[in-house]
Amino acid sequence: MTANIAYGDVEVGTELPARSFPVTRATLVQYAGASGDFNPIHWNEKFAKEVGLPDVIAHGMFTMAEAIRVVTDWTGDPAAVVEYGVRFTKPVVVPNDDQGATIEVSGKVAAKLDDNKVRVDLTVVSEGRKVLGMSRAVVQLA
Repeated sequence: MTANIAYGDVEVGTELPARSFPVTRATLVQYAGASGDFNPIHWNEKFAKEVGLPDVIAHGMFTMAEAIRVVTDWTGDPAAVVEYGVRFTKPVVVPNDDQGATIEVSGKVAAKLDDNKVRVDLTVVSEGRKVLGMSRAVVQLA
């Protein structure tokens, strides 16, 4: 499948609609259940601090999944994403309160490629710190 967006309608520098994603401890427990990743750094504050973390942190794959939603929402078709990769730069720290943390994601078209594909670069931050680096997706457009 391909995106609902035409390759000819997109220019380098096109900005995707930015999104913010809330993350609470309950979110992490739900993700652990779905993914099978029950590492205590994602739910046990005492353990997380004992291993040198500031608090419980979100799963890296969860953070990646939330970030790519900006691209899949823009394309209208998750199958249009043909490549996706990131570098984990900082953890998303999730305090044990009613607010939790927020993952803020923005993106822009960084390059037009062959075969109606574009590269989208994402900026992913939480608490003002970049949590994913080199976050890039290649998208097949119509």
